[in-house]
Amino acid sequence: MSQLLRQESDQLRSCFVIGPIGDPHAAHGSPEREAYEHHLGIFEQVIAPACEKYGITAVRADGIANAGDINEQICRHVVESELVVADVSGGNSNVMYELGLRHITGKPTIHIGEAGQLPFDIASIRTIRYQRARSHLAGARKEIESALEAGLRDGFELLTPARVLRGLQTSDGPAPAPEASNDGNGEEEDTPGLLDDFAVIDDGLDEMAADMEAITKTIETIGVLTEQCGTEMLDLTQANVPMSARLAAIARYSETISAPTGELNAFAAAFAERMMTLDSGVRAALGLIEMTPPENRGEGGEEFLEQLISLDEAAQDGLAQISSFGASAGAMVRLSRHLRKPAKEISAAVKQLTSAITRMGEWAAKARALAGGDAA
Repeated sequence: MSQLLRQESDQLRSCFVIGPIGDPHAAHGSPEREAYEHHLGIFEQVIAPACEKYGITAVRADGIANAGDINEQICRHVVESELVVADVSGGNSNVMYELGLRHITGKPTIHIGEAGQLPFDIASIRTIRYQRARSHLAGARKEIESALEAGLRDGFELLTPARVLRGLQTSDGPAPAPEASNDGNGEEEDTPGLLDDFAVIDDGLDEMAADMEAITKTIETIGVLTEQCGTEMLDLTQANVPMSARLAAIARYSETISAPTGELNAFAAAFAERMMTLDSGVRAALGLIEMTPPENRGEGGEEFLEQLISLDEAAQDGLAQISSFGASAGAMVRLSRHLRKPAKEISAAVKQLTSAITRMGEWAAKARALAGGDAA
């Protein structure tokens, strides 16, 4: 049974809307101006009237009236608002960051998104879909109204970072927990708290570190085997042996590195997958740390920042090593058809790691800034 968050109707008065904003000052017909007009229309025709029906005032980031740092204001609205409606269309990076920060709070959150534009990494969470036609927008407004009515009556479904990070439990996952009981303070006894959610992130980062260690060891193995082959080929060339003998040596080398290059690709895929599933949670955790005064972060917060920095440094070293293999993959293919498969495995690993480590670099840059630049 899904865990629910009880929210009395007389307490639910504010709604913060997160989603793409666009640029109202961009030239008419430009993508930025069209995005602004589209999402403003979704706010005015769908979200705001649905909330207004239940006496809830909805506001977007560009509607915050108070003066101050806009980034801090957005973070506080995301964390403190009684309700958030998130338009996840297109998987905008700022939206996903804010959504991850919201999920950590466990407060009521409703997802909406344009059909065909939904990000895959939160596909397991129910999302109200809309199309741009006026009739479809009316239908989306009614669905939000229904979600609000059910939530105010029965309680809102509790969304936690654990669900964002892991998705819905798979069939081979742990058995469902017994129905949670209320502790008398509006919280479910089995509901994960912030420490539980950070523990999930911490475990994922440890797994990524293990993946990177395995990648490094596999690269070293391939390097040793490559060096041995190079020595053998040099000896064969100096001995002026027939080309068939040299080709046979290449075939043996290909067979020898087939297993480690396959493992390299598998480790890189696992690393990249963990990166994708952890991304919104890590960014949300960094957002919470940013909002917490340094003197109140405790050892756990500082250790988390150090963990991100250390993991990034190891990943950068691993990427430098594997990139050297990637640069030679094309030459390997031209040398002999026997080397096509291992070269393909190496190229795939390079591509996956490059993308993942680029995103990890963004984590580390934020971590270094929060740590005051002490851990460079």
